[in-house]
Amino acid sequence: MASQIESRSLGPDDVVEAGALARAALTGAAEFDWSEPAQGLDWDCRRTLDHIADGLAFYAGQLASRAQTRSPSVRAGDAKKSVDDLISVVGTMAHIVAAILRSVPPDARTFHPAGMADVSGYSAMACTELLLHTSDIAGGLGFAFHPPDELSARILARLFPWVADIRQPWQALRWATGRLALPDRPPVGDNWYWHCAPLDEWDGAVRTRPPRP
Repeated sequence: MASQIESRSLGPDDVVEAGALARAALTGAAEFDWSEPAQGLDWDCRRTLDHIADGLAFYAGQLASRAQTRSPSVRAGDAKKSVDDLISVVGTMAHIVAAILRSVPPDARTFHPAGMADVSGYSAMACTELLLHTSDIAGGLGFAFHPPDELSARILARLFPWVADIRQPWQALRWATGRLALPDRPPVGDNWYWHCAPLDEWDGAVRTRPPRP
């Protein structure tokens, strides 16, 4: 069991890789019309880009303070920055999150609304924020984005361990997060969720987001 769990782990270097993939893809589209809606979201592409930075800043704050409850947001958008600058911010935030993750003890646990996550869980969530929202932007702006299947497969196995028989990891990751319909799988609703606590604490059930109060 331990070796199987270890094979699914992710770490700071994966966050750096995901940040580089996102930045490279988005830089090539900097001159597009970022007021176009992001694919499948209520936000436009620029707001989605801003959200990536917001999400990574939240993760950085939680991890740096070893938070045991939800801390106030560190960043809440920046309407003044250009798209080029925001793309740079996203790349920088990926490095910041990775640097903080390297300082976190392996057995430390930090709060996330989905559970008390370990380093592997936070690494996988950061990669997901970077890659999935880059894909949302790519779909809105009309260009292709396909990160490496090996990275997608490890993210999927770490955060969505109930998803089995993976032939196309990137497509399956998009399906698991409600972004894609697959002919051989039932649709995933808006209440999809992930398992960010250590894998040995997974109870075998499919995680769903609890109803909002």
